[in-house]
Amino acid sequence: MSTMKNIAILCSGGDVSGMNAALKRFVEYSKRKGMIPYFVKEGYEGLIDDRITEAHYADVAGIISRGGTIIGTSRSKRFMEAHYRAEAIGNLRKYNIGYLVVLGGDGSFRGMQKLSDECDDINFCGIPSTIDNDIAGTEYSLGVDTALNVIKFSIDSIRDTASSFGRAFVIETMGRECGYLALVSALTSGAEMCLIPEIPYDLKAYESLFKKQQKEGRHYFISIVSESLHKTKEITEWYKETLGVEARFMVLGHIQRGGNPTVHDRLMAFHFVTHGIDAMLAGEKSSVICYNDGGFDRKEIADVSFKKATIPDDLMQLGMEYGHLE
Repeated sequence: MSTMKNIAILCSGGDVSGMNAALKRFVEYSKRKGMIPYFVKEGYEGLIDDRITEAHYADVAGIISRGGTIIGTSRSKRFMEAHYRAEAIGNLRKYNIGYLVVLGGDGSFRGMQKLSDECDDINFCGIPSTIDNDIAGTEYSLGVDTALNVIKFSIDSIRDTASSFGRAFVIETMGRECGYLALVSALTSGAEMCLIPEIPYDLKAYESLFKKQQKEGRHYFISIVSESLHKTKEITEWYKETLGVEARFMVLGHIQRGGNPTVHDRLMAFHFVTHGIDAMLAGEKSSVICYNDGGFDRKEIADVSFKKATIPDDLMQLGMEYGHLE
């Protein structure tokens, strides 16, 4: 267990809405526990370059409603090299920091584990923070709910135009290699097609189904496609050539990462940080806080960053109904 009393936090990888809520809770809860909180600016890059500053209540006033992160984030290639990690550890010791919270994804946690393996006097804790919801071992990652609501608003708006013009719209969502965002968005927006890497699809089945629906009066379609398939333009052309429907595609892109954090993400940020700080104070050397079955638990990095995330079975069952409704 660390004998140093100061504590720091950094954001690594892609930003998510809810990070600022986490920073607010971090400052307030650290002080409540008698520690001095520090911000590490621009992630692991900032840790290497000593962009470490003491955090005060004034720094987190009014930030809870803002997307992104006020302390910045980064992806650091330098951090892959041992001598730069040694500099990072030296900077933490310079400020008497014995605890470090890392907001990020599986790559960020692997970096955190490297630091833990290379020093004995600092405790580390990871908080899953990625809109892709593709971290094994946790059902939920910070930022997912806000991203889903941003996507929902976009799809609902596009549906207005699709129905007015009698068009097909193919909407591409983020998610890296995981189809969670696309699947949940398709289900909750009433999309007619959903294509994700986890579920095989048959365009012939969709063709038969959609042609039948066209005869019954359907004149527009909404399709949600996961970015990992690289099929967005192809499906758009499929609508034109196979169904004779005017079609457009929309790549939602990075708007999915930003926006005013939902109530759910603000609360989850508070819970994640609270459990993370408590875990380190209880002597956990290196762990990730996970959310499963309605509660929070601690897991080792190996159970999180070196395994493949899966979509819950109940959602998969619903997703498998696409293209086979009749």
